Amino acid sequence: MPVTVSVTARRLTAAALTCAAITAAIAVPASAAEHRAPRSAVEISRVQYDSPGRDDRSNRSLNAEWVEVTNTTRRAVNLNGWMLSDRDGHTYTFHHYRLDGRSTVRVHTGIGRDARHDVYQDRRAYVWNNDSDTATLRNHHSRYVDSLSWGARRHH
Repeated sequence: MPVTVSVTARRLTAAALTCAAITAAIAVPASAAEHRAPRSAVEISRVQYDSPGRDDRSNRSLNAEWVEVTNTTRRAVNLNGWMLSDRDGHTYTFHHYRLDGRSTVRVHTGIGRDARHDVYQDRRAYVWNNDSDTATLRNHHSRYVDSLSWGARRHH
């Protein structure tokens, strides 16, 4: 009789271990699906793609079209060589710019003098399409950092 009890005990133990393994296998993908990639330290926070008033290509109107880039961390980030582009390939490259922690810089389309919270692409034509476009930010290694889309053909 001790042999039968031993065999039964082994079978129960094996069944319990099998159930535990199946439960663990099911639980791992569920928790992995809930895990999200950490947010980037730098992101596109806002876009003013349709400058207020008439689109008359005046410098005032061009500078009313802008993209805001925000550093969400406490530490400053060197944006030298980072690129902001639209879907058509118009690209602005940051030169010698350091974005302080918890700060935002506004990238204007028109001509102006760069300052701490405002930089200028020095263009004489609009960049951001009013109906639909995507602003994409890439770091100095051309790696994707963030994007923001609007309009009918938007994607993220």
